Amino acid sequence: MNPLLKQIELLGILPIATVEDEKKGVPLARTLRESGLPIIEITFRTKAAAHIIEQIAADSSEMLIGAGTILTTEDAKTAISAGARFIVSPGLNPNVVEYCIDKSVIVLPGVFSPTEIQYALEYGLEAVKFFPAEAGGGLNYLKAVAAPFSNIKFIPTGGIDQSTLLSYLQFPKVLACGGSWMIQPEMIRTGQFEKIAELTRISVACAKKR
Repeated sequence: MNPLLKQIELLGILPIATVEDEKKGVPLARTLRESGLPIIEITFRTKAAAHIIEQIAADSSEMLIGAGTILTTEDAKTAISAGARFIVSPGLNPNVVEYCIDKSVIVLPGVFSPTEIQYALEYGLEAVKFFPAEAGGGLNYLKAVAAPFSNIKFIPTGGIDQSTLLSYLQFPKVLACGGSWMIQPEMIRTGQFEKIAELTRISVACAKKR
């Protein structure tokens, strides 16, 4: 397995952050890192996303930074140039996948059906985002759809929280779980970093039980 994917697997959690205020990105990343989770996915849902990735990358080489909600190759190019080490998208866009492969950057496209998983395998991908996890049938559906595929792992995302985290992580085909339950946009906007730290530590402790 790719070393970066192995890092994500060891952490077990991929925190997904939508940050509007450029001044909040670095404190958020520091809070996660100091709470035992040196990884973050910054979504490209705000104009500040690329600059925030640049700031976090400049602040700490220990932080594993990804860019999420990448919809186009231009988004991917911008994110990678800013310092993103992996790319996450809600669906499987062949152009984005091929661009990232060409740039030797890990890409985690969103899949939901067996057909999409097969496409991912054709590209030689070792892991994909499974989205939307809970709304689409939860862990039972994931187990059913993943059954025929032995050479790929999943990052379930969408609706997962502290109460369901461990059950997903204990499924061997799950690489890690993505979510924002410990870093909800309102917490970030209002600077509730102590609360974020507490929730992150709880989640990290839970992930270690897998």
